[in-house]
Amino acid sequence: MNEQTMAILILLISFLIMIVIRFPIAYAVAISTLLCLWYRGMSFSVLCQQMVKGINSFSLMAVPFFITMGCLMGTGGISEKLIALADSIVGWMTGGMAMVNIVASYFFGGISGSAAADTASLGSILIPMMVDQGYDDDFSVAVTITSSCEGLLVPPSHNMVIYAMSAGGVSVGSLFLAGYVPGALLAASLMVGSYIIAKRRNYPKGEKFSLKRLGKQFIKSVWALAAVIIVVVGVVGGWFTATESAAIAVVYSLIVSVYVYRGLTWKGVWQTLEQCIDTLSIVLILIATSSAFGYCLTLLHVPDLAANAIIGITDNPIIIALLIDLILLFLGCIMDMAPIILISTPILLPIAQSIGISPIQYGIMVVLNCGIGLLTPPVGAVLFIGSAVGKVKMEKVVKATLPFYLCMIVVLLMITFIPQISLFLPNLLGT
Repeated sequence: MNEQTMAILILLISFLIMIVIRFPIAYAVAISTLLCLWYRGMSFSVLCQQMVKGINSFSLMAVPFFITMGCLMGTGGISEKLIALADSIVGWMTGGMAMVNIVASYFFGGISGSAAADTASLGSILIPMMVDQGYDDDFSVAVTITSSCEGLLVPPSHNMVIYAMSAGGVSVGSLFLAGYVPGALLAASLMVGSYIIAKRRNYPKGEKFSLKRLGKQFIKSVWALAAVIIVVVGVVGGWFTATESAAIAVVYSLIVSVYVYRGLTWKGVWQTLEQCIDTLSIVLILIATSSAFGYCLTLLHVPDLAANAIIGITDNPIIIALLIDLILLFLGCIMDMAPIILISTPILLPIAQSIGISPIQYGIMVVLNCGIGLLTPPVGAVLFIGSAVGKVKMEKVVKATLPFYLCMIVVLLMITFIPQISLFLPNLLGT
């Protein structure tokens, strides 16, 4: 066994062992990188240099701003407005509260950009409401956690910014536009699944549709929805960069939360910012350590070896695309979203491009794959949050989620094999 192969085994096996024994992901990445550097006889200062290099990026500044925006809007009285708007649109259908949950997640996801925030914020309101109206508790949690993944696709998603950075040269504006149609397709798929289950279980309908009520709720919600318009239109129109738009969105969300909806006091703002710092510290240390890990992968030519291994199995582009999805789904079961994007993109993106998948389409694929991973044990963070919020055993939630897994996999396959689902809006607007 040559030195390169041994270094690769040390890097990957030590990392997997630490993941299995539930090491914090950032420590697992850093320690496995250190072991690899030690075996190669390299200075440990390389780890520090690569960590600093990983977060020394102007475009990466958008991530803290988008997370802060989501925290402010999520605690500033936005949830109730979006739930009421969703209810006025789809509450009249069979299984109306499930439909409201899904549509509200589409709206709220465009503000928070986080499946975990969506589940915690909307779930704490909607799950008890659904149970009170006669919905099963496990079904209520399953709808909440699966619909929360819409927020990963609908802009502004900070995970899109992380992917754009790791892919190199991919337009954040194009990624933002590319997420709308897949997000809507995912919502429609989940609504179909919910409708079938609601019919079989005889779940109730909501109030009859009223155009007047819809108009009233839209006016109340327009301040919240405007935050997304500011970001997306500004970036796509070329008025400002993703980082500048994120900073503007933070100021806007602060004003709306404190002075318009009055869901936050200034004391509450400081408490929210403290929560943001906790989240940001986790995200940024993951980006830093993953950058060093990625340096080792590149140094050892792992991307080239992986590409040759996959192509050596088959040259059929359909099977290669399915293998990419399977790898991402497997990683989603054992890792969090940010490190998957940072570590896998340099390896799998070139393979995807070799079979005609564009970086924009691949970005949507990796985000949805990671979103499904957030719902799968043993590391599924959103699955745990949903179980805790709904006070339902995780095993029961997983069983109730099985039909929705199928809905999500169908959408994933459509995104994988129908490029125009992701590329329609970016091509239409020429971004």
